[in-house]
Amino acid sequence: MTTPSVVGIDLGTTFSLAAFVENGRPVVVRDARGTALVPSCISFHDDGTVLVGSEAKARALTDPEHTIFSVKRLMGRTLADLRKELDLIPHQIVERETADGRKVLRVVIAGHEYTPEELSALILKEVRRRAGNPTKAVITVPAYFDDTQRQATRDAGRIAGLDVLRIVNEPTAAALAYGLDTRGSGTVAVYDLGGGTFDCSILALSDGVFKVLATNGDTYLGGDDFDRLLMQAAAKDMGVDLSAKDAELLQHLRDAAERTKIALSANDSAELTVDIAARGIAYARTFTRTEFEALIRPLIDRSLERCKAALRDAGLTVAKVDEVVLVGGSTRIPYVRRRVGEFFNTTPHTGLNPDEVVALGAAVQADILTSGRRDMLLLDVVPLSLGVETLGGVVDKLVHRNSTVPARGMTRYTTAADNQTAIILNIYQGERELTKDCRFLGTFKLSSIPPMPAQFAQVDVTFLVDHDGILTVSAKELRSGAQAQVTVQPAHGLSSSEVDQLVNDSIEHAHADFTARRLIELRNKATGDLRATDKGLAQAGDQLDAAQRDAIALSAAALTAASAGTDVTALQAAISAHAATTNPLATLIMNEVVRQRLSGSDAEKLDAGKL
Repeated sequence: MTTPSVVGIDLGTTFSLAAFVENGRPVVVRDARGTALVPSCISFHDDGTVLVGSEAKARALTDPEHTIFSVKRLMGRTLADLRKELDLIPHQIVERETADGRKVLRVVIAGHEYTPEELSALILKEVRRRAGNPTKAVITVPAYFDDTQRQATRDAGRIAGLDVLRIVNEPTAAALAYGLDTRGSGTVAVYDLGGGTFDCSILALSDGVFKVLATNGDTYLGGDDFDRLLMQAAAKDMGVDLSAKDAELLQHLRDAAERTKIALSANDSAELTVDIAARGIAYARTFTRTEFEALIRPLIDRSLERCKAALRDAGLTVAKVDEVVLVGGSTRIPYVRRRVGEFFNTTPHTGLNPDEVVALGAAVQADILTSGRRDMLLLDVVPLSLGVETLGGVVDKLVHRNSTVPARGMTRYTTAADNQTAIILNIYQGERELTKDCRFLGTFKLSSIPPMPAQFAQVDVTFLVDHDGILTVSAKELRSGAQAQVTVQPAHGLSSSEVDQLVNDSIEHAHADFTARRLIELRNKATGDLRATDKGLAQAGDQLDAAQRDAIALSAAALTAASAGTDVTALQAAISAHAATTNPLATLIMNEVVRQRLSGSDAEKLDAGKL
């Protein structure tokens, strides 16, 4: 595989993956087995090593307390935001307040605390490693991610050692992947239903300009919620209280629900089974596709209401939509496809793999930014309004929802008291009129204002939202020239210095991290080699002489001992030595395989060493 210098990354709730442009076409990064998707799952060992991806997911049932998933739903969130989900999260979630008043969400695993940014960075590092460790990336986010969630995603990229060139909305990336920007003019609706979030974006394409007219969505609507409905139905049958935080049972229920959901996309019915023999739990129930569709109908209705809102914001009717694109693994569900087709009165695009399409589009955007090979202008929008708190707890909006980015808004304020030398600006995001109903992003202070009578000072406040949706606030007092500027640091989340420290830590521990991973990989290989040797000896060991059998026994014992240690070099040497001593056995087995496939005369030649 070509090692790219820049990639597009879809950091997903359920799966993550990377893609890059090769010979003018976007392609996804695949491992040696041809697998593109990296499960967004992390598992922590007691010895401090960390597994990410498929190996972590495999441990979810056997060690649920040390395995975490769906980290994306925690990004940029507070404990209050998660109140609906806490019962079904097997890990302890805590919120710590820093000395400067920020609230930082942390996940407690194996006695350690991790921020969502750190956990997402581990997933990004694995995706980056698979791609050959590129240094630059475009990372996608749901269109309805707010400023805090976008900043958290950028921070995770930095912690993972990536220069994040751009944060791109997932629906926009999907439309890029389909090459809709090259098809002339038209209006496109992107229905994006993933594992944890939903977005509907309305895009206008014209003369190489790719403009998002409106976006609407729900960061608490996705495949995880479909799983939750099946889990709750099963738990009710079993007489189980999910709020009891039984990590093992929760993980078995979640795994069973996900398998049932997937099976119902291809079959009219599927059996949800939970079998924990050690605890005497054996549950089975058949769900029909009709039952499942009835369960998820309210959620699909909710998604289509968001589609209506997006169309309304764009000033369009369904009849004005030329094409519809489906994105996200949850759009594989036949009921979802049927309802979306009925709503938009057209057959949606489903030609590209819905799990890969966002990463492919991110790769196209990454290539545009770094190569300049395509003449295309990407105009995204601000998903939620941004404003300042004024007297009485009212939000004065400076940048309105669905403004094209980069977006700029400015207003003028004055002092409320005589001799006031500073103005504190509380910054909020949301559509409601009062601060109590909006999301607090942070505080910005303009000081060094000369003492003046009340309302004499003139302070111009400017909001600037960049291409990534990240907000910068500046203020200037016109009479004195006093001014200040800051990129808004959300009131909850990591500070820039904390991110820098995590980046430095990752560099400092890079060798140790690589060694730990290498040790796990070599132990896995050693286990596989020893298993294959045992099988080979049972099959053809009697054809070896005593010296060969003794050599294999000695090398196997040495390999077993090396696997129990932590010396990577010694383990690699033991694997190589074992391979050498088992070579005669491997030759015997290979000859037997060939013999079974040859005709009688050719087999005789093989036995005589003439073939």
